[in-house]
Amino acid sequence: MRGKLQQAGLVFVGLCAGVALSLNFSASANKDATSPLPVEELRSFAEVFNAIKQGYVEPVDDKKLIDGAISGMLSSLDPHSAYLDPDAYKDLQAGTQGEFGGLGIEVGIEDGFIKVISPIEDTPAFRAGIRPGDLIIKLDDTVVKGLSLNDAVKKMRGKPKTKIRLTIARKGENKTMELTLTREIIQVQSVKAKMIEPGVGYLRIAQFQENTASALTHELGKLEKQGMKAIILDLRNDPGGLLHAAVGVSGAFLPAKALVVSTDGRTEDSRHKFYASPDDYLRGNRDDFLKSLPADIKTMPLVVLVNGASASASEIVAGALQDNKRGVIVGTQTFGKGSVQSILALGGNAAIKLTTARYYTPSGRSIQAKGIAPDILVNDTPSGNYALIREADLENHLNVPGAAASRPAIKAAPLAPEEGPEAIAPFELGGKNDHQLAQALNVLKGMQIAQRNR
Repeated sequence: MRGKLQQAGLVFVGLCAGVALSLNFSASANKDATSPLPVEELRSFAEVFNAIKQGYVEPVDDKKLIDGAISGMLSSLDPHSAYLDPDAYKDLQAGTQGEFGGLGIEVGIEDGFIKVISPIEDTPAFRAGIRPGDLIIKLDDTVVKGLSLNDAVKKMRGKPKTKIRLTIARKGENKTMELTLTREIIQVQSVKAKMIEPGVGYLRIAQFQENTASALTHELGKLEKQGMKAIILDLRNDPGGLLHAAVGVSGAFLPAKALVVSTDGRTEDSRHKFYASPDDYLRGNRDDFLKSLPADIKTMPLVVLVNGASASASEIVAGALQDNKRGVIVGTQTFGKGSVQSILALGGNAAIKLTTARYYTPSGRSIQAKGIAPDILVNDTPSGNYALIREADLENHLNVPGAAASRPAIKAAPLAPEEGPEAIAPFELGGKNDHQLAQALNVLKGMQIAQRNR
């Protein structure tokens, strides 16, 4: 038996060596990446694999074991690295185009449970009243604790018009809640725009997709023709999305070739600076949509709204506008998702999502686990803030060793002792009861007065 296990170990070590060569990661230029493969550890893995194959109570498919091993290896790194089986990879690709099937929730892992980072607007989850910070403890009759994030997401997704029951725990509530949601094709409208007062344009970005920057440019042009003289850009509850879309949105407000964001990782190709330049926000041979933007857009008074559910691409935009002194950031500390994930395709239509770098604002501030501190702190509501999960709360979140100097985190005023999150009535972003929007309007009016008095 021992001889068979050792033989299996040697075979498995050879297999791993072949896989490492075939993937041809650019990280191989790094000294650590070219170190010898850990033969003893791989032999132990092979022994476990063989023990399961020979002695587990039921037969187990080889692919299931290998997929599980890959998934566990990646999920142990940080909350955003993951193995994408063919279905998950297909869903990811569809999501960047703004259409996918499911409930419409951005989620993370905390203490083995699924925690809501943000519901996406105009989706089943949003309409059901699911809030950032809610803890999902059961999906139908399946207890979530112990499931991988990928497995939980797969359970929430499914054919349109099928139902799923979510059991939710909410901070401040004594009892769990059961919500039955109907899955549907999630078609996220990335940019919404309107005039909220004479001369004041309001633009909300729900998610950064392939065409977000061009859609924003189109809406800015329409509002300018309606007499817009000042802008509110709303990035609240925006979980992020595509990097080039964030660069394009920033470029709509910044001077040409202004630095938007930089990335830094272990490999040469993970170190890059992104500018408000067509090379960095266009893909393919498309026309430069920013050329059609009215010139005065870049000088109009600008307020950017953010909150604890503004993540990733939202934070890139907020940090770029803040560091370039183009607009005032209003709201609460952002989520702090400042890491870069690269999608590496594998055979069999699968892929891995691997964290390869960290994001830094133009002045060199790290976003990771810190987020963007607003220039003017305004709570979600007059009563306080919703209970939110942030990057720093996620298990195995990436730290920033030796990070550049950063603004200290600003904590919003806590809820009064007699109140709790359940006492805060939900409100519509951009609606009449939107406290942060009302304060942003006041800030904008002050900026307009100051501009006129120059």
